Amino acid sequence: GAHMMLLWSVVRWALRPPYRLGVILDAMVFIGVESMPIVLLISLFVGAVFALQLSSALRTFQAEAFTGATVGLALTRELAPVFTSIVVAARAGAGMATELGSMRITEQIDALATMAVNPVQYLVVPRVIGGVLMVPLLAMVFNCIGMVGAYIVAVGMQNVDRGIFLENARWLLDPNDLTQGLIKAVVFGLALTLIACQQGYNASGGAKGVGIATTRAVVGSFVTILVLDYFLTDLWLTFFSKNIQN
Repeated sequence: GAHMMLLWSVVRWALRPPYRLGVILDAMVFIGVESMPIVLLISLFVGAVFALQLSSALRTFQAEAFTGATVGLALTRELAPVFTSIVVAARAGAGMATELGSMRITEQIDALATMAVNPVQYLVVPRVIGGVLMVPLLAMVFNCIGMVGAYIVAVGMQNVDRGIFLENARWLLDPNDLTQGLIKAVVFGLALTLIACQQGYNASGGAKGVGIATTRAVVGSFVTILVLDYFLTDLWLTFFSKNIQN
């Protein structure tokens, strides 16, 4: 209930001036640009290890040619949005919860209110917008670098034919697969930033309270991402299968 009330406040204040573009850009840099190195590193090795496992398993059935397509489907549908969101929650989400919690403990948020600056509009709205915009972009980067890692391992180390690897990936991957992953990334970005801001914004109890808020933000984001992933997948498959039947 507290998270939904904060979401409603974010929607209301996001539509009202003043629109602080500088603050929004700062949040986008913090959430997106500064998370890029760890996303690049993780995506490379996630694609590589999946290609290594799949090529060995599929070779048993003489189907190693489908390694690229299988890795591509896994990345676009599940791995890219989920892993990207978890990385952002662990790095940026924890930072946002700690920052807002410290501001609450030191009464800086109360000072903003006394200066007629709405704290939700100034502190929460830019971070939520930054998460919604940057997590899908990071997921796209994850897709690309993950496929590069899979290509290096499958073609360079497991002797999968390069042309078949690329052609099967192009043939089996569909725009709907990419759309599914991007929709998930948008929802996950909204959820993790909202949870981090809610925990930090309502922190109490001094330094210990800030630590508790940060822990709750990270753990809550992880659990929420995985739970939402299941329900979004179920809804997508139900909707998509109905469209195919029609």
